[in-house]
Amino acid sequence: MARTFLYARVSTRDQSTENQIREVEAAGFAVDKRRIISETVSGSSALAQRPGFMRLLDRLEDGDVLVVTKLDRLGRNTIDVAQTVGTLEKMGVRVHCLALGGVDLTSPAGRMTMHVISAVAQFERELLIERTQAGLEVAKAKGSVFGRPKALDATQTAAVRAALASGATISAVAKQFDTSRQTIMRVRDGG
Repeated sequence: MARTFLYARVSTRDQSTENQIREVEAAGFAVDKRRIISETVSGSSALAQRPGFMRLLDRLEDGDVLVVTKLDRLGRNTIDVAQTVGTLEKMGVRVHCLALGGVDLTSPAGRMTMHVISAVAQFERELLIERTQAGLEVAKAKGSVFGRPKALDATQTAAVRAALASGATISAVAKQFDTSRQTIMRVRDGG
């Protein structure tokens, strides 16, 4: 007989998984309290860094059902979620997501839903990259300077070169100009 598990995750200690548990019960899933895995861990954490989820993977068997309220409970991003669902599917575990109408993500309809979501996420990532690059080009054309500010201005750089040429040590020059040895070595090496 199939066992039903619930994975409930929140990101911060001041949040509770109770709403997720009630939502799953209201959707008609009967989950034994011993099969509810709740944890507090950032959504940006990889699954391997989620102790509760790793314990859940050890407990799941072929034919079991895993219920989550939202896709983001399963991973950091769409690719991560798709890989997690794929892993669970290979184990013979059906994955139901309430936010998607309770659809089993391992069924043909669920896989199609996952592909559509993945395609939309990829499209959004590409648009974001495009907009970011366009914005950078506009900023560069307006004369914006990117990156970390230089530790030494042109006058100081010339003074560093003169000090090094007169035999001063890198450490002494770094101390004199209140900067790092690496900065002085970059100046020495022509950077």
